[in-house]
Amino acid sequence: MAGRQETTERGISGRDENVVALLMRQHGEIRNLFDEVEAAEGDARREAFRRLVRMLAVHETAEEEVVHPYARRGIDGGESVVDQRLEEERKAKEALKDLEEMDPDSPEFMPRLEALRHDVETHARAEERYEFIHIERNAEPDRLRTMAKALKAAEATAPTRPHPGAETAAENLAVGPLAAVADRARDAVRKAMGKH
Repeated sequence: MAGRQETTERGISGRDENVVALLMRQHGEIRNLFDEVEAAEGDARREAFRRLVRMLAVHETAEEEVVHPYARRGIDGGESVVDQRLEEERKAKEALKDLEEMDPDSPEFMPRLEALRHDVETHARAEERYEFIHIERNAEPDRLRTMAKALKAAEATAPTRPHPGAETAAENLAVGPLAAVADRARDAVRKAMGKH
């Protein structure tokens, strides 16, 4: 219980200085963007969906560069936990890419968006339960702040569209034009975390 109270207190005092609080806030923003897309029509739906696509692409890339590497090393069973999250992310990126190719006014769009939302929210709950809570418990406050800086740096250089099959740095390099983006994201992460 003390750990949960500590999280809330850290989140209130410096939401963007704690990587877990920052990620939880972003999960809330993603839910809100899904709400906006579902409530809108026509051009407003297209614009809301464009913002959702960008947020999901940037958020997942930042997690892949910052959160998953820490979870692999820093939590019990980290390899398996991260592999499961990466598979979920790959499937979500494929669904998102398919939705991007559809007209948001088509009859198939909303049912497929609702299915994606279900998968994204299930994925987010798994991250919160199997990664975030353990990072919050195990990482020192300085580490949480450093990871938050690295997450923001990765987001600043992340692709703004989904790229299925590019869930790791090595795979990012294999997709051609994304190589420079992946390199910039990794360099920004290393710089933010004080590594050269």
